[in-house]
Amino acid sequence: MLRDRNKILIETIKRLLRRGALTNLRKIVNKTHAADLSAVFGSLAFNDQIKLFNMIKDIEKKGNLLSELDEDSSIQLIEAIALDDIVEVLEQMPSDDAADLIGRLSEEKSNAILEKMKKEGSREVENLLTYGDDTAGGIMVPDFIALKEDTTARDAIKSLQEEHLDVEMPFYLYVVDEYGKLVGVSSLRQLVVVPPDTPLKKFMETNVFSVHTNMDQEEVARIVARYDILAVPVVDDNNRLVGIVTVDDVIDIFRREATEDILKMAGAGEEFIETQSVLRSTRIRFPWLFVSCIGGVIASLIIGYFSGMLSKMVYLAAFMPVIAGMGGNVGMQSSTIVVRGLATGRINIRDIMKVVLKEISIGFILGLIYGLIISFVVEYRYSIEFLSLAVGISMACSMSLAALMGSLLPMLFARAHIDPAIATGPFVTTITDIVSVFCYFQIATFLLGI
Repeated sequence: MLRDRNKILIETIKRLLRRGALTNLRKIVNKTHAADLSAVFGSLAFNDQIKLFNMIKDIEKKGNLLSELDEDSSIQLIEAIALDDIVEVLEQMPSDDAADLIGRLSEEKSNAILEKMKKEGSREVENLLTYGDDTAGGIMVPDFIALKEDTTARDAIKSLQEEHLDVEMPFYLYVVDEYGKLVGVSSLRQLVVVPPDTPLKKFMETNVFSVHTNMDQEEVARIVARYDILAVPVVDDNNRLVGIVTVDDVIDIFRREATEDILKMAGAGEEFIETQSVLRSTRIRFPWLFVSCIGGVIASLIIGYFSGMLSKMVYLAAFMPVIAGMGGNVGMQSSTIVVRGLATGRINIRDIMKVVLKEISIGFILGLIYGLIISFVVEYRYSIEFLSLAVGISMACSMSLAALMGSLLPMLFARAHIDPAIATGPFVTTITDIVSVFCYFQIATFLLGI
């Protein structure tokens, strides 16, 4: 439904651009949500993107659109827009989103923008830029509601109405002591159901889930998801409240990290192909395909070593693809399960032996089942003594070893603080192919006495 609507919108805007129907185009652009416009921008030429962007009247909507666009497109637009205009847009954006955009620009451009921005907004953005992009400090919102613990419910509500109108997402009211240290939290619902003269310290929740500014964003996302909270407070080394990470940012983190993992597992980098140039995509993919190429050369050398045996029994070659293919599939299944488990926190690195033994057991059972199936096929088709046994045992060994590699490699990579997603795809399939071919010929040599 959404895809069909976006398709119609894209076709309509393209048609109006060709006809030069600027009045109708302006009406559509200003009525369309920024998220839908970002889908349109991806299919337009850059000059048309500039034209549509300048048609948007709402400054806040322009900022939302820049946040929704991919990195390359947003940078191109910012570079093409007049400095005063882009500063006006950034000043209307939440500080964390503005910091994300400015952090992508060249140092010269970002410094020029920060100098032009109003003092308070510029200071907030500069503070956010001091944190790493993938940390809680880098994704936090510095706008939050924090009051002293002696504040009454009546005064807290009055403060919300008069002093905190610009807070982007007022999910919770945080309670701090005289030094600004986080001591409690209250939902807005709790605030309105207690007697007006009740101080915050009487009904606040003191068991607060908080994160440090340097915590990795994936861990922050896991905490928000695990405890079903709409925002998590961010504290510094002295436990002073400095910002919050909201659930909308967590959704973006999960989506972005899942995309990166999938692309890494395929050996295709970390970004969608439409955001990369041809040369950049080629450069990213080359090393991973080189690994596969080297693996294929090694496998061919192994086959060449056993060429004498193959010349005596050509039938052996018929089963090499199915043995290597089934091993590769099991290896990919195991590695995908482990990588996803590590990413979501369901699998702990300390449980490496437990996880590996479980996957080997599954691979061995599946290997026995499919080994029996392929053995019956071999016996029915060729009726050569011990050939069916050799193929069946090779299938069981191949799938067991593939499960071992598929589960062990991501765990070892994670323990070495290397992204486990890169341990799948080319690595697992290449190693599985080499091991499968070698085991197959060794078992065949032993059982058939060739």
